[in-house]
Amino acid sequence: MSQDEITGRRAGHALDAANFFLADVRDGLGPYLAIYLLTEQKWDEASIGVVMSLATIAGIVAQTPAGALVDATRAKRLVMITAAIVVTAASLLLPLMTSFWPVAISQSIANAAGVIFAPAIAAVSLGIVGARAFAARVGRNETFNHAGNAVGAVIAGAAAYALGPSAVFYLMAVTSVGSLVSVFAIPERAIDHDAARGLPQQAESGASQRSEHPSGLGILLTCRPLLIFAICVALFHLANAAMLPLVGQKLALQDKNLGTSLMSACIAAAQLVMVPMALLVGARADRWGHKRFFLAALLILPLRAVLYTLSDDKAWLVGVQLLDGVGAGIFGAIMPVIVADLMRGTGRFNVAQGAVITAQSIGAALSTALAGLVVVHGGYSAAFLALGAAAALAVIVCWLLLPETSGTEAAHPNAAPSPAIPAE
Repeated sequence: MSQDEITGRRAGHALDAANFFLADVRDGLGPYLAIYLLTEQKWDEASIGVVMSLATIAGIVAQTPAGALVDATRAKRLVMITAAIVVTAASLLLPLMTSFWPVAISQSIANAAGVIFAPAIAAVSLGIVGARAFAARVGRNETFNHAGNAVGAVIAGAAAYALGPSAVFYLMAVTSVGSLVSVFAIPERAIDHDAARGLPQQAESGASQRSEHPSGLGILLTCRPLLIFAICVALFHLANAAMLPLVGQKLALQDKNLGTSLMSACIAAAQLVMVPMALLVGARADRWGHKRFFLAALLILPLRAVLYTLSDDKAWLVGVQLLDGVGAGIFGAIMPVIVADLMRGTGRFNVAQGAVITAQSIGAALSTALAGLVVVHGGYSAAFLALGAAAALAVIVCWLLLPETSGTEAAHPNAAPSPAIPAE
């Protein structure tokens, strides 16, 4: 086995570990924040929704610059490590805060730092395996990410049952250490930083086919399929982002002592389903079509929204949450693949990812704020149905306007992708 092959295997295994441990770090406290504020701090649903929306807005402001930073920097590992430390510190300080603005500011800082992970992991992956193996590598990334979330949720649920909701803060500290070690373990020499931003790689013959200059940033506004995809992504998250927090609040109001544990059961159930979905995307997306997978993820949401309104039974709510594993599992694996399709050869992959995730964040910010207000004035069922309507609109836009992106060659004239290190 050659030195390059050894380095490639080491990089692949380190990426696996990084995705596993970053699963609990990249989103900060996530849905546990709503439960903590509801049950421990006695906040109302509207205030919780506003705090979560303010944190998401901070992410919106940071997201596209984060993508541009990932494109520009060759210190991608250091950027991820710094972000992990900031997210963890902001989350661990939360128990010391009780009033609105300190909580809002700390979670906004955590969210702004956390937006770096998605483009950075995708960029490192693309720089290691190349364009042709990227779908398989993203599927593998998402598999380990969901496995990390599932394990973390089970541990958090058990710990919360024994120690109370504050146990999630200790879990954050442990997973943060694991993420730092894993990111450090990725060999720097394995990352092709030009390929990582979507520029062509060297051909296997050794002749240089690289583009010296990336496309202008105007491509973000002139690539019509990218704009349509961004709209669909925004609608997906307008429908999806608030669903799990709403379920967690319903469960917590039924049984305060079991609220966090039941939320963990919801997360674990969905994450376990996401693992085979991510593997399926990685194995079949190039054959079956990238748009078809994305459309399937969208179609799950209206069904899930309606089912949540049919019963308040704990087992039913946790069971319906399994559908989140199907939709979100597919979405997480196919989103960076579609962006890479559209930006291939342009050198703007990560800033385009940042722009699309900005649209995603706008949808998520509106989702939690909208859901909180609808719950206060119309109840939980009305909120679920409103979210489902947004998902139905996303299905229509995707079906009618988004072209199939599999095999798309970007407009950049020098697009000439070739594989680097296999995805294993």
